[in-house]
Amino acid sequence: MTETQPRVTIEDGHFVRDGEPHQLISGALHYFRVPPALWTDRLQRLAAMGCNTVETYVAWNFHQPRPDRAPSFDGDRDLGAFLDQAAGLGLDILVRPGPYICAEWEFGGLPSWLLTDPAVRRALRTSNPAYQDHVDRWFDALIPVITPRQVTRGGRVIGVQVENEYGSFGNDTAHLAHLRDRLMALGIDVFLFTSDGPGRLWLQGGTLDGTLATVNFGSRQESAFAALVEQRTGEPQMCMEFWNGWFDHFGGEHHTRAGDDAAAELAGMLAAGRSVNFYMAHGGTSFGVWAGANAVEDGGTVILQPTISSYDYDAPIAEDGVLTAKYDAFRDVIMKHTGTTPPEPPPLPARLPAGTATVTERVSLTAVLDRQPATESITPLTFEDLGVQHGVVRYRTVAAGPYPEAKLTLDGLADLGTVIIDDQVRARVGRMPLDDRFPAGPATVELAEQNTVDVLVSSLGRINFGRHLGDSKGLTAVRLDFQHLMGFWQSALDLTELPELDWAGPEPGPGEPGFHRAELEIERPADGYLALPDWHHGYLFLNGFNLGRYWSIGPQRTLYAPAPLWRAGRNELIIAELGDGAGTMIELRDTPDLG
Repeated sequence: MTETQPRVTIEDGHFVRDGEPHQLISGALHYFRVPPALWTDRLQRLAAMGCNTVETYVAWNFHQPRPDRAPSFDGDRDLGAFLDQAAGLGLDILVRPGPYICAEWEFGGLPSWLLTDPAVRRALRTSNPAYQDHVDRWFDALIPVITPRQVTRGGRVIGVQVENEYGSFGNDTAHLAHLRDRLMALGIDVFLFTSDGPGRLWLQGGTLDGTLATVNFGSRQESAFAALVEQRTGEPQMCMEFWNGWFDHFGGEHHTRAGDDAAAELAGMLAAGRSVNFYMAHGGTSFGVWAGANAVEDGGTVILQPTISSYDYDAPIAEDGVLTAKYDAFRDVIMKHTGTTPPEPPPLPARLPAGTATVTERVSLTAVLDRQPATESITPLTFEDLGVQHGVVRYRTVAAGPYPEAKLTLDGLADLGTVIIDDQVRARVGRMPLDDRFPAGPATVELAEQNTVDVLVSSLGRINFGRHLGDSKGLTAVRLDFQHLMGFWQSALDLTELPELDWAGPEPGPGEPGFHRAELEIERPADGYLALPDWHHGYLFLNGFNLGRYWSIGPQRTLYAPAPLWRAGRNELIIAELGDGAGTMIELRDTPDLG
């Protein structure tokens, strides 16, 4: 890329492109939530809605899940290829590299391995070198992917964000200044911007002089922009996150927003000459372990709100690429405002016919864990200490008895625990009041004279927003009544990817977690939606790819299985059941069910 593109600059309080006033009509589309084979399709749909710009976050933990490996930028992590595809379709690009991104993404995009260092844990999102040194090394790897793709170098990247919604977290402007200066030192020479909530405290903490300030909201734009103008004048007015839908938590409701309501808000912004970024234009999917969580406090207790795998967001372009009534409403508003007709979108994605797959093989989780190396410690180690991003850890210890009704407390449980004593499931305990089958502790169990106590702990998403950012997974202690049990052997299974399984092992007993295998034959790949009736909680793998978490508490009832993950002929489905599900089959449906 050598020939420069017309640059988008800020002059006299307005965006200008090639000397002419310019209005950004942008849509958020996260490359890490879409299979690479579908990037072009989704970008074409965004352009056909009338967008002239696409916006994406960059998720640090997606590129560098382990500290001992260099960040990866190939395959489904090929950010450069995504930016090139967007440029090839004539779209300008806004990049939001964080390093913190929120996005309802695991740990807000930060790698969980940062939590292994107490100094870093205390310094998250601050100017403390304990944190910033890690960020600098990440930016040293990331920013050279973005720099040559700026409009000043022949690409289409027109703007880069500094941090993300920082005013919702802190006011360490030295941290923001360091990130800004680092971006510029690494060759970023397009306009820089911040994005924050529309209020004084947010904007005071999250903005920098000389850096464009934008605001995020879903409605009441006049009050939002009035709050922005109160703090910042002489700049273009832009909504960097126009929340035209919303995300869902496990155990909660499925959120929707009427298209005509959101379209009216859009029409008002465009008519006033303001720029906008749809959040989301296409939400996609938080495949695998990547969905994050929120947290609320109730009487001093922190309650986790884990986010579902679907990131449909009730966006105009649905999770599976289907164009919604909201899409039509937005396209209409944009066409009337610009006076131009965007290109036609691609045809609707093909769908697989409905069917079922019967489970034919099973192996207990205990048998799989028995084959993993055990790490010994006096007190329990966290997932992060064990190098596990997400999955399950068996904490094994011994306890003396006999006690007919012993009280067993799992301190620091994060997030769901199954208590097995001498190979029998005796209790389940949950961190939050979402599932009656994982009630709040302590557990009451019967103990013999000598007991082997196993606590299987499975994890949900790490908190991605707010003051509780930086939560660990696993256990901190196991107490028998008032007494701490000491001496643990930890066997870990990271379910970011499908582990090696030996189906000759023993099958799971009643209510016992385990792996279950089925096969499904199809004529040709197309989109499908997989439902798990009579299963409880865990992960579903298709041909070795982790589709995400399922949980019977809803609202999501089907997992999206996009066409690129299928193959003509036989397909392998593996359920990692971490609760007490006792299903016998998997349903392939021809329509999604998000609640």
